[in-house]
Amino acid sequence: MKLLYIHGKTGKSTLLIGERLHHLHHAIAGRPAVIITDTNLLALYGKDFPNYPVITIGCGETIKTLDTVSSIYHRLVELEADRSFVIVGIGGGIVCDISGFVASTYMRGISFGFVATTLLAQVDASVGGKNGVNFSGFKNMVGVFNQPEFVICDMNLLHTLSIQDRLCGFAEIVKHAVIADADMFSYLEKHWSQALELDSDVIEKLVYDSVVIKAGVVNRDETEKGERRILNFGHTIGHAIEKTAGFPHGEAISIGMVVAAGIAQRCGLLTEIEAKRIENLLTRFQLPTRMSCQPDEILSAMRKDKKREGEDIFFVLPEGIGKAVVRPLSLARIGQLADGL
Repeated sequence: MKLLYIHGKTGKSTLLIGERLHHLHHAIAGRPAVIITDTNLLALYGKDFPNYPVITIGCGETIKTLDTVSSIYHRLVELEADRSFVIVGIGGGIVCDISGFVASTYMRGISFGFVATTLLAQVDASVGGKNGVNFSGFKNMVGVFNQPEFVICDMNLLHTLSIQDRLCGFAEIVKHAVIADADMFSYLEKHWSQALELDSDVIEKLVYDSVVIKAGVVNRDETEKGERRILNFGHTIGHAIEKTAGFPHGEAISIGMVVAAGIAQRCGLLTEIEAKRIENLLTRFQLPTRMSCQPDEILSAMRKDKKREGEDIFFVLPEGIGKAVVRPLSLARIGQLADGL
């Protein structure tokens, strides 16, 4: 097991890479607790949960709403949960986002932690203190910054993931390499096959390296005023694709990264060879890199993006492999630069 730390304004978050679900009771440390999980996880791993009350929610992006949050509040009141309790979200990104938001707002905030059970959650959703829900179909429109007390990344839980869920996690891993670590990118090019097979040494290294990158960025810019924006590489267009075309998160982000790389190439920040390396790596991970869409629908959805200020959006562009820059671009300019990509 390896430990990493995020020192946020709301406290220290301890990230336990390679820890086991069976050891969750150590993190709870004798406190009263409530577990929030989804129906799939309860069926798969409920027998391994410590003996605490469990609140079960549905699965899928459509349940990530304020209505679901309200139903959890009602259950917490029934359980007489108070500020001495710790809420533990056991699941993927949706469970983590909802659990963190509930804990951050119930009784003005109580302690919480996660057991991240998907690759996407382990390398992205559970790390960094972003908690929120969707509103009117738009991603994470209502939320808070608040650090979990702990995050357990148990690699053994990844083996029950669907292929699609695994691939969505690899999209975020590729993102981290493109924006911050050229050596990691080269490692992915050499070991993509072992990664897809969830080779224990390869996958633990990739999760650890991704969390190192994200934790470092968050420690320097917790509330996304500057550097943390680079973590949104591929997400501006990707979230719009999720909204308009219904693609899973990782698949939409993969397409968004290819478009952003193409825009960076047209801006003179990225060579044609580098842009092709990014696309080829995503293809090796069986992720889509193109889609047929109506540009006007994508741009319309981007107008609701949280990163928009006036007519400009803070858009992330790779500046070579292993480095990224953030540029304010108008929606019209993005549309022009993305035309034909």
